[in-house]
Amino acid sequence: MEQLLTDITFYDRIALCVAVATWIGFNWYADSSAAARRNLVGGMTERRLDWMRQMLKRDNRMVDIQIVHALMRSGRFFASTAILIVAGLLTVVGATDRAVALAMDLPFALPTSRGALEAKLLIMVVIFIYAFFKFVWSGRQYNYCAIMIGGAPPSSSITEADMAAGETIASVASLAAKHANRGVRAYYFGLATLGWFLHPAVMIFAIIWVTLVLYRRKFRSRTTRLTWQGLEKP
Repeated sequence: MEQLLTDITFYDRIALCVAVATWIGFNWYADSSAAARRNLVGGMTERRLDWMRQMLKRDNRMVDIQIVHALMRSGRFFASTAILIVAGLLTVVGATDRAVALAMDLPFALPTSRGALEAKLLIMVVIFIYAFFKFVWSGRQYNYCAIMIGGAPPSSSITEADMAAGETIASVASLAAKHANRGVRAYYFGLATLGWFLHPAVMIFAIIWVTLVLYRRKFRSRTTRLTWQGLEKP
């Protein structure tokens, strides 16, 4: 491990610090800051509240369960893909000499050592393992949400306390979506990290570009405007 850290250059460390700081900062800005209340995530949180209020008024809730299962299937797909990516990266780590030779054939690629390449590959492994855990936990939370929907009382006997319980179910669904969103962001930033194999500057450019894309989609996209259409301002 000490050899791996030694082989990483100063510019590589700068690029890594920029990536980590940008990733953590964007997660906070998109999910927890005051600005998050008016972005796509905040709008979908309000829509989930509407969904659960309508769910409590329905006698047949099979459609609601099917929606939850569809959300779970999406997370399972990404979790399975993350495991395949991790397996592929670990395979490359086992054949580092050939990987170094291949990297040197790439245009604009800087000379790199075996230790530096292994360190970069292992960092990518960590990113996609993180994504895997996020998607798995999201799926479990959607499972809990389905159980809570199944346990909701019939529409004919709904009370004010039950309406509050509907808000709790919506909160669980929003937590599941939050972790799924962070798993998707891990994919975005993981793919941006591929630029590291060419040059640290390429990685920094890719990280900034990905962040701008995510910002536009969460805060300035047409989807965001349509999500908030018809909703009262918080």
